[in-house]
Amino acid sequence: MKKVTAGRDALGDFAPKFAELNDDVLFGEVWSREDKLSERDRSIVTVTALMANGVLDSSLEFHIREAKKNGVTKEEMAEILTHAAFYAGWPKAWAAFRLAKEIYQD
Repeated sequence: MKKVTAGRDALGDFAPKFAELNDDVLFGEVWSREDKLSERDRSIVTVTALMANGVLDSSLEFHIREAKKNGVTKEEMAEILTHAAFYAGWPKAWAAFRLAKEIYQD
């Protein structure tokens, strides 16, 4: 995985420790543990967790795009969101589907 600087770019001046933890620990250490869980599988878990928690903003959009880059197909994403809808909530699934549909249209 490439070096992530999103935290530093967005919050480095305001919250430098949070930015460091985001970039170096979450995306640097946790996401790089591919011997434990692949980036593809981490993408699936992350999209599901964000949707379940109602994080239906640019964070979910980013992670759906990453899931696509990490090999999650349109059909798989539709199945993931459909399955999660029964556990996380139908309105959340609708919001996630709107993002996914836009991202996977090609």
